Amino acid sequence: MSQMFKSSTPSLFALLVLTSACLHCQVVTVDIAPGSVKNQFVPQETLGAGLDRISTEAVTQTLNKPLLDQIAPSGWAPMTYRNNTELAVEMWHWNPSGSWSQPDARGYFTGSSVPDKEIRNSYGYTLPRRGFTRNDGTGNTGYSRLTDGDTKTFWKSNPYLTKAFTSEDDSLHPQWIIVDLKKKELVDSIRIEWAAPFARHYQVQYWTGDDPIGQPSRGIWQLLPTGEVTDGKGGVETIRLNKIPVPLQFVRVLMTESSNTCVDGNSSDKRNCLGYAIREVSVGTTSQDGLFHDLLRHTPDQDQSTTYCSSVDPWHESSNLENTRQSQPGLDLFYTSGITHGLPAMVPISMIYSQPEDAVAEIRYLKARHYPISYIEMGEEADGQYMSPEDYGALYLQFAAALHSLDPSLKLGGPAFQGSTEDITTWPDAQGRISWLGRFLSYLKENHRTQDLAFFSFEHYPLGGCKVAWSGLYDEPEQINHIMEVWTNDGLPASLPVFITESNLSATPGEAYMDNFAGLWLADYIGSFLTAGGNGVYYFHYVPLSSDLGCGNSPGTFGMFHVDKDYKKLQPLAQFFASQLINTEWVQPGSGTNRIFPASTSYNDGAGHAMVTAYAVLRPDKQWSVMLVNRDQDAAHPIKIVFNKGDGKPLGFEGDVTTIEFGKEQYQWHPSAVRPMSHPSQLGELVIATDDGKADPDGPPKTQKVHASSHTEFDVPAASIMVIRGNIAGLTEAAIP
Repeated sequence: MSQMFKSSTPSLFALLVLTSACLHCQVVTVDIAPGSVKNQFVPQETLGAGLDRISTEAVTQTLNKPLLDQIAPSGWAPMTYRNNTELAVEMWHWNPSGSWSQPDARGYFTGSSVPDKEIRNSYGYTLPRRGFTRNDGTGNTGYSRLTDGDTKTFWKSNPYLTKAFTSEDDSLHPQWIIVDLKKKELVDSIRIEWAAPFARHYQVQYWTGDDPIGQPSRGIWQLLPTGEVTDGKGGVETIRLNKIPVPLQFVRVLMTESSNTCVDGNSSDKRNCLGYAIREVSVGTTSQDGLFHDLLRHTPDQDQSTTYCSSVDPWHESSNLENTRQSQPGLDLFYTSGITHGLPAMVPISMIYSQPEDAVAEIRYLKARHYPISYIEMGEEADGQYMSPEDYGALYLQFAAALHSLDPSLKLGGPAFQGSTEDITTWPDAQGRISWLGRFLSYLKENHRTQDLAFFSFEHYPLGGCKVAWSGLYDEPEQINHIMEVWTNDGLPASLPVFITESNLSATPGEAYMDNFAGLWLADYIGSFLTAGGNGVYYFHYVPLSSDLGCGNSPGTFGMFHVDKDYKKLQPLAQFFASQLINTEWVQPGSGTNRIFPASTSYNDGAGHAMVTAYAVLRPDKQWSVMLVNRDQDAAHPIKIVFNKGDGKPLGFEGDVTTIEFGKEQYQWHPSAVRPMSHPSQLGELVIATDDGKADPDGPPKTQKVHASSHTEFDVPAASIMVIRGNIAGLTEAAIP
């Protein structure tokens, strides 16, 4: 009977044999049977980090060799340049020098492709034809021109989404605005003050669900009884939508046919005459005396009634440069500072708020400078701009055609979804499809242009900044596996590389970043993503930034270092040491291929949460390396590691084995000291921080040499990461899978 059991389930049999001598330890089983390899990767192409818009002062203080030399031991290799201007509804002047489409520095701007002066700083220009009060990137800056109370300003849609550029009927790319009344109000009328071009054919609709922005798949847009206009005349149009007022919260104007009349009568640039433009929108009721009564608040700030829009015209003026305190680091500085390690870098092009000529000029500039490019990311966080997948697809194909005319070998991709842990959904189309990615892929396929997508990218910020509990560690492997399955189910081809181009614990800096919790999360995240088949991951943020007050007024920072206000005093944080273990100890850094194998553990907390997770790689130097993450914050766990090659004969480490340990004995963060304010307010006794806190002890990881056998137990301390590296007994080089 034992022979039958052994033959049918060799890995379980091996486990039972070993646990007979391992009554109080956990067993980690690594499957190295033929065909078990989960993924293979080259660290200097796969394990990278990101640089984004930072303060202009920080650009000067951090992008210099002495400081970058202190960061380099973290081991992150390739770089991705993030483009925050897209999130802020701005046009990125990647080169301050360039040309305008109209006199007096107005219109559509194209950066100069001539490598003249070195670009050390670049800026985003706010768009004066904006229709967002706010979106998922703008925070508390800017406002919509739809409810700003000024009839001299207006929202205008992106002209690149019209037939003149898409070669598709405008009805296939309908443009829209949404008004949020904040709660259900009685409504029977809308007043629209059109600019040029105006809509000849449009519908006024209401949302049947709770929230069309936050829950776009849980409802539909329903036409109001008299909400369709087929012969719009422009000017001021007041439309009675229903005979009696009805309770509504969200109202949408959906535009499908344009007048193609020109802004201010200026027909010298056809872009002035394409799309739709509205000066002001009002929603309310019409009384029996024929007077319209508006429910909206019209102010030029974020206290206005909230509006959303489908797109924004990238037209702007030189005076729209409002913030020089925040800078996108200059592309020359990016490539020459040393931050790219001399490796090809992923660079962005502005696409959501730009034009193809500017993207081509940027890449031509980089080529003229002989800067190596690995990939080009097309726009950033289109889902956070509430852009439809078909509109993104239409822009993608225009920009891809222009860039591939310059160089057919360029590797383009996107859409850099924001912080995804679930499928990105959008309003149902005519076929009821709600998957954003699925519809984008279908759009490429229908246009016979799937070859223009060389990679798929998304971002990953799984935890809310104010909701970080220790149990958040348990979710990370499942979240990564789940979202990778979601993309596959959406139709993502198995052969298409998948990159997480920006990632960390949370999009909000806080105290959790300073604690070794953040290091454990990072190890689990990287190991899980690579095991799930990920092809590239970029840690964010690579350069050190000063602390911000997070939840509960506790200081915290993105990244691997704690710095003073002058960026002079650097203290490494938990994620720095975790990065070292991942990039320089677990894998073999460089240009060799590391292979990752599935690993499972035998013990959980009674609620199904694995207390120790494991990630196993075979390095180019033929050493086996297992990274263990003990997520039990209270207890150490003895671990026995079993390698199962499928023949019922379990193997283990043999001979000299290196262990590298990082836990509470090597690192502990001590939060800020606080004291009461001398004059508390009526809100109660307030406290202020007297310092930002510090780590003590503060590394380094503990490295030991152990003479191991197949019976060796490795003691993994509570709340720690341990890398165990060595050779396997009885496994010849020829037998390595």
